[in-house]
Amino acid sequence: MIDPIAVDIGVIQIRWYGVLIAAAVLIGTILAMREVRRKGINEDHFFNILLVAIPSAFVGARLYYVLFNLDFFMQNPLEIPAVWHGGLAIHGGLLGAFIAAFLMIRHYKMSFWQVTDCAAPAIALGQSIGRWGNYFNQEAYGFAVDPEKAPWAMWIDGAYRHPTFLYESIWDFSIFLFLLWLRRKSFIQEGEVVLSYLVLYSVGRFVIEGFRTDSLMLGSLRMAQLVSLALIGIGILLIWYRRRKRALN
Repeated sequence: MIDPIAVDIGVIQIRWYGVLIAAAVLIGTILAMREVRRKGINEDHFFNILLVAIPSAFVGARLYYVLFNLDFFMQNPLEIPAVWHGGLAIHGGLLGAFIAAFLMIRHYKMSFWQVTDCAAPAIALGQSIGRWGNYFNQEAYGFAVDPEKAPWAMWIDGAYRHPTFLYESIWDFSIFLFLLWLRRKSFIQEGEVVLSYLVLYSVGRFVIEGFRTDSLMLGSLRMAQLVSLALIGIGILLIWYRRRKRALN
């Protein structure tokens, strides 16, 4: 049995989930700030954007999760702020972060696409690290599978299962490496790094979600797959539209 507690000092408990989320935020921030510095963007403004966007991401991620489990949380309202038990939905987090960032970027009169291009690889890396918090919480796993057919299966909740948190961690890290390569290419236009992130993450999430047993549902449909399809379409259309508009100009 995996112990979700990293440090236990009397009444103070520090969970691996929190440690990994904190590490993801710290490493992602350092990485994004390096790119901001390289591009000559105002570092103070960017850091202030992060100070608003990161908490907004957590609020959005928790609110999204709570809304799709409303019956449980209505009966257990004290569990609503208990994020250490898990329950942060990445799509809600992305929505919260992007809305907050958009408002802050407008306030500073900066380029939304330039700023989010700097952040996109860091977001992918942060997700890759943060997914291991699901491992220690023994959540976000897949359905049972024969370990002889899937030797990488992990023993979780009384059965060998698809480690979907591992699949997504590997996918997110691959996106991170790809975006580092992509953003240095001369053919890439402003905004296409973050849009590529949205498309690639959504492709992987759509596939991986099909293996999970704890999906947030909208009727009989997996909400994450619906959102992923929407983001794939939006990302591709925006890349096409912005390139076409620039060509016409």
